[in-house]
Amino acid sequence: MTTSIDYTEKIPNNVDLAQDRRLRRALESWQPNFLQWWKDMGPALPTRDVYLRTAVNVGSEGWAHFGHVPMDQYRWGIFLAQRDAGRQIAFGAHKGEPAWQQVPGEYRAELRRLIVVQGDTEPASVEQQRHLGFSAPSLLDLRNLFQVNVEEGRHLWAMVYLLHAYFGREGREEAEELLHRSSGSADAPRILGAFNEQTPDWLAFFMFTYFTDRDGKFQLGTLKESGFDPLSRTCEFMLKEEAHHMAVGTTGVDRVVERTAQLMVEHDTDDVRPFGGIPLDVVQRYLNSHYSVSLDLFGSETSTNVANYFTAGLKGRWLEESRQDDHVLGDGTVLVDALLDDGSVGRTEVPALVGLNTDLRHEYTADCMNGVNRWNRILDNAGVGQRLHLPSVAFNRRVGTFGGIAATPEGTVISAAEFDRRRGEWLPTDADRSHVRSLMQPVLEEGKIASWLAPPKKGVDGRPFEYDYVHLA
Repeated sequence: MTTSIDYTEKIPNNVDLAQDRRLRRALESWQPNFLQWWKDMGPALPTRDVYLRTAVNVGSEGWAHFGHVPMDQYRWGIFLAQRDAGRQIAFGAHKGEPAWQQVPGEYRAELRRLIVVQGDTEPASVEQQRHLGFSAPSLLDLRNLFQVNVEEGRHLWAMVYLLHAYFGREGREEAEELLHRSSGSADAPRILGAFNEQTPDWLAFFMFTYFTDRDGKFQLGTLKESGFDPLSRTCEFMLKEEAHHMAVGTTGVDRVVERTAQLMVEHDTDDVRPFGGIPLDVVQRYLNSHYSVSLDLFGSETSTNVANYFTAGLKGRWLEESRQDDHVLGDGTVLVDALLDDGSVGRTEVPALVGLNTDLRHEYTADCMNGVNRWNRILDNAGVGQRLHLPSVAFNRRVGTFGGIAATPEGTVISAAEFDRRRGEWLPTDADRSHVRSLMQPVLEEGKIASWLAPPKKGVDGRPFEYDYVHLA
């Protein structure tokens, strides 16, 4: 397999699809259903074309091409990172064996489930964000939204390819179901809870792309370690595109915090609502909500399923090969988040294999702190004394050890009645959301931007902020 992508094919790919007629026909029969899903559930704002990047190869450099493209003509396809012929499984019971090029029969069901759950998240976020274009704060922000959307669509293609290529009739049926479920549906919701939440405004979008897409980074990172080589290579390329999604969230919150700090200093007040800003306490409540919902995506603090995935060589740890241990974890232990006997939130020791969800969650939390520290530096540089912070791992949880308790953002366990009484201190209120929605007035003139966030420091692909990134219909 080469790094270049064949754009002469009906389905762009670098997996020699032309050589497998049966697979090509199966995917070409799925393609119209995907395009109909995009029409029905993709971005709702009509556009003529958008300044998008399109993958042209999967090498480490020069893999993206920029240009104005009608979104319904975007060249979605199947792109895997280049194969390492000598790659070996790096962990678990099969450590040291050649990476699998076909699905091992004994792990077929488990691998299919991992691919389906990951695949289900990709169209879900497009569905959650489909109406945001109508309230975009600038053309550049609108372009970034659409870039995220088309790449999530391509990530769906990546998982569907694996299902079609390696799982036969069952895989084809699962691929169809990925288009039948929809975010927030009462009858056929998306598999994971965070992907059934609404994304009603741009502050929520920035928080989603910072926190929830960051979960995606870490999940893809563990699948990149998989002994099933096609899944590993698929996720390796997806991570290149995922980096942009997180950058949209990081810089988006940057700009909200920067503008809020400007208004606080200019008007000598914490309440910037009258001046068209988003108060820091509202930003904090949005942060609390999105971070806690994203923590649930990592599953329970202890998990025999994840232990089995690791031992089988299906799903590794974040940066597995850099870990300084035996990569088998037969005798190791790890500290996991727990509710202690005295009712406080702390940690307890468990076998390392069953604590892998917590291991990954701790890596995620450390990464999230980089953004919080960044936002606090913006406040510090503006001379604002307030600080943003991540809430406790026990706060507002629905899954795992803390799913059945109530806790403050500081991690103090309280009664459910007290949590309900104080909810408005910690999570977005109707008034918060109403105020944020009131600011969501579209600014779609070249070089102009809404007043509730600062302009970006730079444009895309060397272009200035003042550029025609989107041509509306």
